[in-house]
Amino acid sequence: MDTENQINNVIKGYNMLLYFAGSMLLYEPSEECVADFWTNDLLKKLPVSSSNPNFIKAANQLKDSCIDRVLCAKMLREDYIRLFTRKRHPLAPAYESFYRKTGLINRDIRQSSATDFYNSYGWKSKFNAKVKDDHLAIELLFLTRLIDKYIVLDDIPCQSEMGKEIRRFIDNHILSWVPVWNKNMQLHSKTLSFKGLGTLILACSEDLFSMFDSSLSIENPINALKN
Repeated sequence: MDTENQINNVIKGYNMLLYFAGSMLLYEPSEECVADFWTNDLLKKLPVSSSNPNFIKAANQLKDSCIDRVLCAKMLREDYIRLFTRKRHPLAPAYESFYRKTGLINRDIRQSSATDFYNSYGWKSKFNAKVKDDHLAIELLFLTRLIDKYIVLDDIPCQSEMGKEIRRFIDNHILSWVPVWNKNMQLHSKTLSFKGLGTLILACSEDLFSMFDSSLSIENPINALKN
């Protein structure tokens, strides 16, 4: 397999992880999703390997975190409500604006919103009537769309520019607040599954940010994850 195809397959693997992780934040967990991710061991089937300590930690947290499918689904649903959807004081709100308004992140609050970024690409979330644009699941969905676009571009300069845009989005709208959100996930989640999910999202975002570094040659993005 040539280097370009190898890199694209790794990127697709990360995209699949982010897409699934986003759906776990958007929908209350079901037995089916538990079976898809944990019982079928999705992590081991993807062409993703990383020496990132957070990725290794996520893999360890997720490994064997869900033995009994029915019991696991029940515990995940209870955790989901506590962390994200209960009406009074959810313990790990998955909204970028929550962390900006509460002063938990130090980034410039005047920077453009996630919605502005979406609009610049003519993209509109199909969930926007029910879920705010700065929900982490929506931001991850948009990121996967940018990455899909990057993969199909066959013009090197255009691909390079898209890589820069991917890094800009990750930097401004994911890595700016997800580390703080993940600390809440580690502190308040009662299940290793959701702890692992938080760490996995952070790790994938960090790895992709490194892979799209324009200073790296075409051979280096994969190596960057192993050094």
